[in-house]
Amino acid sequence: MINCILIGILSFQCGIYQQADQPRLSMFIGVDISGSFMKSDYFDDSLEFLAHYIYAHLNGLEGLEKPNVLFIGSIGGATKDEAKTFYPIQTFENKPIQEIHQKLKEIFPKSEMNPFTDYNAFFEQIAQTVKNKNLLMRPVSVVMISDGIPDVGREDVTDFSNLVLKPMERLARNVTIRLLYTTAEIGNNWQTKVKRQRVRIWTQDAKVMIAWKDPGILNAEKPIEEQKRFYNWIKDNIDFPVRPQRVD
Repeated sequence: MINCILIGILSFQCGIYQQADQPRLSMFIGVDISGSFMKSDYFDDSLEFLAHYIYAHLNGLEGLEKPNVLFIGSIGGATKDEAKTFYPIQTFENKPIQEIHQKLKEIFPKSEMNPFTDYNAFFEQIAQTVKNKNLLMRPVSVVMISDGIPDVGREDVTDFSNLVLKPMERLARNVTIRLLYTTAEIGNNWQTKVKRQRVRIWTQDAKVMIAWKDPGILNAEKPIEEQKRFYNWIKDNIDFPVRPQRVD
């Protein structure tokens, strides 16, 4: 009888430990497919960086958080409020960086530029996916590769207060949006003018982002698993723990 109780206790404890070891992060990555960003000097660089970033997170290199789920889709479309395909984590798992990069170029070809950059539709699709997949209350990280300029075919395209984060507010206690490859001015608008209560926003300028493959950060002679400076650069400049800031 005692042995049975001990076995039961050990089994329960092992179940708790295994559950604690499982990743909880829900990661969503959006790529701006508007002509303004695709034609910029940064689009090609952004996909190359993104391949490294995805690989590093999927493999939990140098302490980077492994996502439980990963979805990658485009921001924008041919019409306002257009839903886009979300590619799941299996599309990129167990692939080297070169294959991830090639897949990203296939998913986001320059030949398929779209006129609209509709962030609201992207946020709504994330919220719906979280609910449909029963991912509520798990940490949510949203990484957007974009210049940050909303364009939905209206005259008030530069009015950042029209960006609606309400669908994201109740998904989890920790929802962070990271906007990469923007400018200092636009990034400031996102942080100070986008209405929110709990969602956290972090932006990084394109001029900073392109430094990721400088020899002092990414050493071409070392295997990717040994690129400690590169992963520290990611932690300091992208995966920064953002404090909540309410904007009314």
